[in-house]
Amino acid sequence: MSAIALLSSGLDSVTSLAIAQRMTVVRLVLVFDYGQRAAVREVEYSRKVAEKYGLEHKLISLPWLKDITTTSLVSKDMDVPEVSIQDIAKGSDPVITQNSAKKVWVPNRNGVMINIAASFAESMGCKYVIVGFNAEEAATFPDNSIAYLDSLDKCFAHSTLNGVKMMAPVSGLDKQGIILKALEAEAPLEWSWSCYHGEEVPCGICESCTRRMRAFMQAGITDPLMERLGMLTI
Repeated sequence: MSAIALLSSGLDSVTSLAIAQRMTVVRLVLVFDYGQRAAVREVEYSRKVAEKYGLEHKLISLPWLKDITTTSLVSKDMDVPEVSIQDIAKGSDPVITQNSAKKVWVPNRNGVMINIAASFAESMGCKYVIVGFNAEEAATFPDNSIAYLDSLDKCFAHSTLNGVKMMAPVSGLDKQGIILKALEAEAPLEWSWSCYHGEEVPCGICESCTRRMRAFMQAGITDPLMERLGMLTI
């Protein structure tokens, strides 16, 4: 069976692609530009990952999604929320991460992208759509959850003639677990970009950067991206 991969170039999607490469034939990598701050970096890095695996890389622009979005992930009029490792620690106030999630929420973003990917999958005769959904983000983003994955399978049973299904290799893992799986799969984490911003180096203080930093600390591993950029710490 073959597959289409969604690749934001984040830690989760890069690892999922690396794992999926050993499970199925990946026919196409899709990356989306919906006006997000990190679009240029995500496109650049995802292309590097696709090149490593010899995969076709296709960029899809969704300018209308930016037009209907007012959250800080795309709007320069709003500040991207900053969180500390203490803010995301077990037992910390969940309101902090819930508010952070709301400030970077893009209306039905995953739903739009996955349905587009399913269209490509059906048209190319592919069985799966690969995503980087994970348990850690599912705690605050319901469109990363197992329940959402199950609902998509049920939906595609009706909306695609070949019954496209979701493949989420890291859906039950937290970020530390994802890093350990990435090492096993020899994923090119040196070309994974987690930051909500799109500068030359990660900001180190947005929630995505903080979760990445904590995960590498917990795993006792130096971040390959930081090594490549010549930075021992963010």
